[in-house]
Amino acid sequence: MSAIRAVGLTKRYGEVAALDGIDLELAENTVHGLLGRNGAGKTTLMQVLTGQVFQTSGSVEIFGEAPRENVGVLSRVCFVKESQRYPDAFRVSHALRSAALLYPHWDAAFAAELVGEFGLPEHQMIKKLSRGQLSAVGVIIGLASRAPLTFFDEPYLGLDAVARQLFYDRLLADYAEHPRTVVLSTHLIDEVSDLVEHVVLIDRGRVLLDDAADALRDSAVTVSGPTDAVERFVAGRAELHREQLGGFLRVTVTGSPEPAVDAPELRFEPVSLQQLVVRTTQARPVGAGAAPGEFS
Repeated sequence: MSAIRAVGLTKRYGEVAALDGIDLELAENTVHGLLGRNGAGKTTLMQVLTGQVFQTSGSVEIFGEAPRENVGVLSRVCFVKESQRYPDAFRVSHALRSAALLYPHWDAAFAAELVGEFGLPEHQMIKKLSRGQLSAVGVIIGLASRAPLTFFDEPYLGLDAVARQLFYDRLLADYAEHPRTVVLSTHLIDEVSDLVEHVVLIDRGRVLLDDAADALRDSAVTVSGPTDAVERFVAGRAELHREQLGGFLRVTVTGSPEPAVDAPELRFEPVSLQQLVVRTTQARPVGAGAAPGEFS
C-alpha cells in the first residue's frame, strides 16, 4: 500500500505555481529523500500532504484517505519543520509531554534517552534554547513519535556535524526496529545519500526524478579524456553537464558506460547522488520568471 499518493497536484499563489501538476506515489515503510533547491516546492508539498495548506487542484491521499480535516489520518502523521514554533511559556519537558498526547505510538523512554544523547536541558525554556538545541527538540519529537508517516523538513540544520550524525544513526537504527514511512527534506544530500532508499527531486514545482536511490546512482556516468574520444562516446546521449579544459573534455551523461574497446584513453567515474541532483537541476532550462536557487 502507498503511504502517499498525489495526482495532478497543483498549488498556486496568484500567478505563481508552487506545485505544478505533481504525480507522486511513495511506498510505505521506506525512507524517502525529498530533494530540491530553495523555493522548489518541497515545503509546500509537505504542507499540502499534512493538510496545513489546501491544493488548488488535483488530489492527494495519505494511507488511502484525503488528509484535509481528517483526524484519523493526521493522527498518524508527524511533521517536524526547521523553524518549529512552540508557546512562549513552554519548556522542553512541556513540548515532549504535549507530543506524548498527540502521537499514539509515542515512546517516552526513547525520548528521554535522546534528550540525554543530545544534551538537552529538559527544564529550559524553549524560547531560550540555541538554534541547535531547538533543532534537537524537533528531531527528538520526530523520532520518538514513531508515527506511521514522519516528515522531517530540514529540522536538523541547526545541529553540528556530530549531532546530525547522531540523528542519522538513531533514525536508521530505530527504523530497522520499527519500520515506518519517513520523508527527509534536505539540502545535505551527501549526508543522507546512504540513508534514503527512494528519491524524489522537485524543481520549480515539478518532479524531475522519482526512483530508487540505487537505480539513480547507476543512471548516469561521467566520462573524461581527449575531446575527440569523449565526443564520440557521448554522441546521441543525454548530457547533464560538460567541462572543457584545453584538449581535455569531461561530460556527465545519462546511462551506464559501455565497453570502449577502441578508446582506452577514456576514464569513467560514478556520479554521486548529490552530483546527479545538482546536474539534473542545472540541465533543466530556466523558464520565464523562474527564480534562481542554489543547493547549500
